[in-house]
Amino acid sequence: MPRIALIVAYSGRKFHGWQSQSEQIATIQRDLTRAVSTVADSSVVLHSAGRTDTGVHASKQVVHFDSPHVRPDKAWVLGVNAHLGDEISVEWSGMVADDFDARHSATARRYLYLIYNNSVRSALMPGYLTQEHRHLNESGMHDAAQALLGENDFSSFRAASCQSRTPMRYVSEVNVLRRQDLVMIDITANAFLHHMVRNIAGVLMDVGAGNRSVSWVGELLSLRDRTRGGVTAAPEGLYLIDVHYPDECGIPADARLPHFLQIAGA
Repeated sequence: MPRIALIVAYSGRKFHGWQSQSEQIATIQRDLTRAVSTVADSSVVLHSAGRTDTGVHASKQVVHFDSPHVRPDKAWVLGVNAHLGDEISVEWSGMVADDFDARHSATARRYLYLIYNNSVRSALMPGYLTQEHRHLNESGMHDAAQALLGENDFSSFRAASCQSRTPMRYVSEVNVLRRQDLVMIDITANAFLHHMVRNIAGVLMDVGAGNRSVSWVGELLSLRDRTRGGVTAAPEGLYLIDVHYPDECGIPADARLPHFLQIAGA
């Protein structure tokens, strides 16, 4: 039975996260499964590289499924999109090896957290940026974030409801940069705990606003205690922008920024 991989982009605004819950609750997995099953002319089961929460977006989510029927790549892209609403778009399709797994074959994930840093709210991008009225020092945020690099126990940055068997994660890169009023937190790790990026963003914003010292991130990491951390940042500014795989998997290796950032040249 052919195994197919898709690259999918979506807006999380109208969905209760990725994972299917019931036919009555709108999720990315529910709607995408319906569309793919229609084109496959058979019920399929979708597996993703990672679950995103309510309100979280993706410009490069990777999924796989087994289809009883062979279809050209164009059908898996244009055909599936014809059965989807505007909030979800299949952007690439390819046949992969039988042992490919969107989640377990991945070696890293990359997230981008976008903050509109202005005392006046934006009327144009609600739901796609996190508003922060305090002026943020992005240089201090970047310096503080470097304490997260390497393999560490991220208990101070995991949700209480996190079901991961271990709090250990390896962060390979984290950068904070500014483009006018837009502050971006760009972070790559082998995997992420539940709410890990949003908790990191909340802590870094407190550092950037001058409420906490640059050294606080490292101190908090060593405490391994979520109750000592800052607030969980809002989901609206969070994007899954890349999933890394070994070359032999055949998944395009380019990160995909949200389209409005591509247009702006950020």
